[in-house]
Amino acid sequence: MSIHQVDEVGVLKLLLHGRLIGYLTSHRSGRNALSFVDEFKEDRSRPTFTLTTHPDFPRSDILLNESWTRSHRLHPVLSNLLPEGALRELIAQGLKVHIDNEFQVLSYLGEDLPGALIVQPVDPEEVPENILSSHEKAKAVKIESSVRENKFSLAGVQMKFSMKEKEGRYNLSRGGALGDWIIKTPSTMHQYVPLNEFTAMSLASIVGVDIPDIKLVELDRLDNLPQVNLPDEKVAFAIRRFDRHDGTRVHMEDFAQVLVKYPHEKYRFGNYEQIGKILYQYSGDGIHDIQQLARRLLVNILLANGDAHLKNWSLLYSDQVTPRLSPAYDILTTSVYIEDEKQFALNLGKTKNWYEVSYEHFQLWSKKADIPWRVIKPHLDDVLDKARTLWPEKLQELPMLEEHKIKLKEHWKKLSRDFRV
Repeated sequence: MSIHQVDEVGVLKLLLHGRLIGYLTSHRSGRNALSFVDEFKEDRSRPTFTLTTHPDFPRSDILLNESWTRSHRLHPVLSNLLPEGALRELIAQGLKVHIDNEFQVLSYLGEDLPGALIVQPVDPEEVPENILSSHEKAKAVKIESSVRENKFSLAGVQMKFSMKEKEGRYNLSRGGALGDWIIKTPSTMHQYVPLNEFTAMSLASIVGVDIPDIKLVELDRLDNLPQVNLPDEKVAFAIRRFDRHDGTRVHMEDFAQVLVKYPHEKYRFGNYEQIGKILYQYSGDGIHDIQQLARRLLVNILLANGDAHLKNWSLLYSDQVTPRLSPAYDILTTSVYIEDEKQFALNLGKTKNWYEVSYEHFQLWSKKADIPWRVIKPHLDDVLDKARTLWPEKLQELPMLEEHKIKLKEHWKKLSRDFRV
């Protein structure tokens, strides 16, 4: 930049539970920087923004006093709040911005992000002097707001929308209204995904996995959807938002945010040992949450779900401070769509192969995560006992496509002796 050129800076303020926690600046060079305000940094009882800012987390004070800077992209904690894939494209097209302009997308979606964070533009005259003083020849500029009404942000590559239910109909959230359901429309790439996910989530619940309310919703009950391509199917999958309760926001973050990884790194970085260790050490009820994690890990193997990556595990901060494992979501039988799929998403006890994994691998997982095996094994036994006893009959009643049911039962036969259903 020329020594005579003024750096024009857009500024957003970050509010958590109605409290100002910091400012995000976007520079003409593409540099984005998040700075926390002193009142938030110095408060030992502050609400948790992300686990790394919790007072009990190592180096949290140092991290809060640093500027979280990235070039072009946002810091992963913020980047992971934004949708991926087709939904990101849909929003970017409506805003007439590049799909990678994360600052503008965050500004647009800031009133209905996952969790309790709210992001709002700051008028130039209201930007604190210290936010600009560290940048030579910096001038705050007004961020133009979009006139589009449908604002929502849910991470993931499926077409999914935050909707409000009223008298059996579902509408996209508008104005200050918060959506209470996530609606996943049918896929144009894969057959009957809503039926698959409803079935897999129902089976998971039967063996003790904690899930939110779920239902199948007829497409003609969905109002004001954007112009999206839909296949010739009749229902969408609906799951109640656990980051909303009685019209209020509950803060949450996924493990890509916890481990400071970008969405495209969700399969390549991190493993189930790290997730287990963090839960056991920092959760408000470490033993319960680690036992629930073990159940879900086994269920993903039994249901041939190869998509349990970092973004499909989350922490929930119901008391605004203490992390707990969130209810399960995005469990489905992926192997019916991916030929010869044999692996789950992340390493568990030095393997990713469904058909190799045994009790021995789970025992190695618990050892590496510093979790007593005696608190894990009874929960694996319970999952297996219930799956073997209840699943075959229950599967007949559930709406999964018949050919998918056949593939799932074939998968059960190929698992190791320890886990065969």
